[in-house]
Amino acid sequence: MIPAIVLRKNKPIILKLPTLHAMSRWITRDDFVDVYHKLRQRGSTFLLKKLNPSGKSRTLSAFDDTAFDAANWWIVPAVQRRWCELITGKPDYLYEDYLVDMYGGDRGPLKILSIGSGMCSHELRLASRREVGEVVCVDIASNLLDRAREKADAVQAPKMSFLVDDIYTMDLPVGYYDVVLFHASLHHFKGIKALLKDKVAPALTSAGLLVINEYVGPDRLQLPSYQIRAINEALAIIPKTMRQRFKSTAIKDSFIGSGLLRMILADPSEGVESASILPVVHRLFDVVEERPYGGNLLMHVLKDIAHHFVDDEDTDARDVLQRLFALEDEYLQEYKSDFYFGVYRKR
Repeated sequence: MIPAIVLRKNKPIILKLPTLHAMSRWITRDDFVDVYHKLRQRGSTFLLKKLNPSGKSRTLSAFDDTAFDAANWWIVPAVQRRWCELITGKPDYLYEDYLVDMYGGDRGPLKILSIGSGMCSHELRLASRREVGEVVCVDIASNLLDRAREKADAVQAPKMSFLVDDIYTMDLPVGYYDVVLFHASLHHFKGIKALLKDKVAPALTSAGLLVINEYVGPDRLQLPSYQIRAINEALAIIPKTMRQRFKSTAIKDSFIGSGLLRMILADPSEGVESASILPVVHRLFDVVEERPYGGNLLMHVLKDIAHHFVDDEDTDARDVLQRLFALEDEYLQEYKSDFYFGVYRKR
């Protein structure tokens, strides 16, 4: 519990509010903006699902629609190349290939378990490599695994199997997997220490590797004020024509960030213990390598306006992106990255 100061008739009143840390807020203006744009992008049915009292149901609803359109930083090709360069050293060298090239040579056919695999695009890439013998994908979202299975069947990927199950309760074979992968999924789990210690580590071979490609920033995206200021400074360099929101005439003029209430209602699992990921991993595993790749500014700046930057031939958009990249690089000289690729060895 920490005190929160509010004003009433010019007199400060100190309230005791339960919160994740001093920067947490329950409701912000951006909550209303985001709800409005989610309504335009996904429709009222999607929003009504957020009223379900079951936290698991609300989490599943976040991944219900596998075909909705959005404009987030991950759709920008230049951003994808930036990730590759920061992780693998080359802009067109995907981390999946890097992982197999670096760690697959002497182990025989790799047996890989992906937890929270979603639609398995990264797992499909891994399964395409001859060094990989088996890829097991586990997720609670059956619709996502159905889509993944269709894709695997289409490209004839017999190495892949799909399990709709809850990793907290399912039994894993002991000492079986060469790699356990979390791609953008570990930040959705509670009890990270128990999960990694009691489930993941025993399932790995004696030389097994934990691999993460993850958001490891502040819990539930409750960003510190200095990061919010830097995001707004970056947003301000973008021309107004490139700040028109996706499927809207509205202009993105500022960023405040998400309130706790909307984060919990929208998806109770989102970033629930994200800030604990690296400290817990470091306590339980030995670091083989870690590659921070930012996202502190870019993820938030490009949300809802990323569609203006998908055309590599647009020189104006390309110039703006380079300026944004430079601002994030400058920010990362002082502050820890919000996204990490890491490889860790079982102790």
